[in-house]
Amino acid sequence: MNVHDSERIGGLLESAGYVPVDGGADPDLVVFNTCAVRENADNKLYGNLGHLRPAKQKNPDMQIAVGGCLAQKDRGEIVKRAPWVDAVFGTHNIGSLPTLLERARHNRAAEVEILESLDVFPSTLPTKRESTYSGWVSISVGCNNTCTFCIVPALRGKEKDRRPGDILAEIRALVAEGVSEVTLLGQNVNTYGVEFGDQYAFGKLLRSCGEIDGLERVRFTSPHPRNFTDDVIAAMAETPNVCPSLHMPLQSGSDRVLKEMRRSYRSKKFLAILDKVREAMPDAAITTDIIVGFPGETEADFQDTLDVTEAARFSSAFTFQYSIRPGTPAAEMEDQIPKSVVQERYERLVALQERISWEENRKLEGSEVELLVTVGDARKDGAAGRMTGRARDGRLVHFASAEGVRPGDVVTTTVTYGAPHHLVADTAILSHRRTKAGDAWEAGTAPKLPGVNLGMPTIGRGPEPKTEAPGCACG
Repeated sequence: MNVHDSERIGGLLESAGYVPVDGGADPDLVVFNTCAVRENADNKLYGNLGHLRPAKQKNPDMQIAVGGCLAQKDRGEIVKRAPWVDAVFGTHNIGSLPTLLERARHNRAAEVEILESLDVFPSTLPTKRESTYSGWVSISVGCNNTCTFCIVPALRGKEKDRRPGDILAEIRALVAEGVSEVTLLGQNVNTYGVEFGDQYAFGKLLRSCGEIDGLERVRFTSPHPRNFTDDVIAAMAETPNVCPSLHMPLQSGSDRVLKEMRRSYRSKKFLAILDKVREAMPDAAITTDIIVGFPGETEADFQDTLDVTEAARFSSAFTFQYSIRPGTPAAEMEDQIPKSVVQERYERLVALQERISWEENRKLEGSEVELLVTVGDARKDGAAGRMTGRARDGRLVHFASAEGVRPGDVVTTTVTYGAPHHLVADTAILSHRRTKAGDAWEAGTAPKLPGVNLGMPTIGRGPEPKTEAPGCACG
């Protein structure tokens, strides 16, 4: 969701006359779009702002803006700790950024504007998309849950839903531009429709996506187990372009801890949902979020998490060490777990999930996969002559490159090896379909949005930190 917001920020600024900085040129503007789920996000922001201070002193006309969830949370504290920041805007007023920057230039003073409710639905703003072939589509913002570990509802507000017609119109426009894959976004995507009183709205929306010509892949994130109903499973299974992949946040395998988290399901129900999904879609890849070290978590509680993880057979998991978020009920709970204990449990969980991921990936050796090509060179994997794509189930696949294949194209190939975090396909490509998105990439017209992750500038380039794997401990 932050990536999508960053695309909106990029589009908004380009509409206001800004252009992305190329190479190592000095920027006139650096924007940080922030998260507040984990404490490390705070450290990253203020660390990066500190790195930019010398550049600001050298060029006082360079502007620095901070937006997103940390801005919503810290508000005026940001300019107190980093007085060289020019503008601070929250989650509800992304559209105010160009005006805030202009006022800061005119007044030679920091501008801070934080609204308590949504000003303009982000999807009405212009967008500078990263990709020619894949697009994010927000169907709702905000959250009506009260999970004790999560600060997001306080920063994003109550759930606001877009009308189905507006969502489908945006998707059709994307497809007309060459996009073949969309990901539907919501804090709790499967509660979509609560604002206009239709509990089946999300399943209907998935089926409507299946009627859009040229839309090849539909994904969504993140659902909540409490609201994950059979009609959604049926819509996934019966709509050909809805991908057999599901991100279902577990958070904990301990029923006692789930109760303390105010997660309104228990491990038995969670596993029953996975059974239903796999019955309808045997090849579905299911991923999850898990928090280790929630206040009061005992060794027995943690063992429950290990047991559920073993039973669930997730293809991969975003695993988090619990960190105190001021303003959340969990921050005031007794029995905060010592860091050393959390670290040791975290390492055990990661080792277990890595084994499971590897075992599940090895099962796919010899199978044929259809890939949406995403990267033209897989050198990060350490192997020359490979490209990278995503299978329909969401798995990352490094495959033998072939002349004429571009990011955005679709290929089919055969898996030769399953590694813990990806698949390898070193055999010859079985088929290759050129696409409109591939044409745009080849022509150099693919939209480029530098730095869409936490702490990385969306316009211009300051010092770039290392980024963690994406993911959020909510949903």
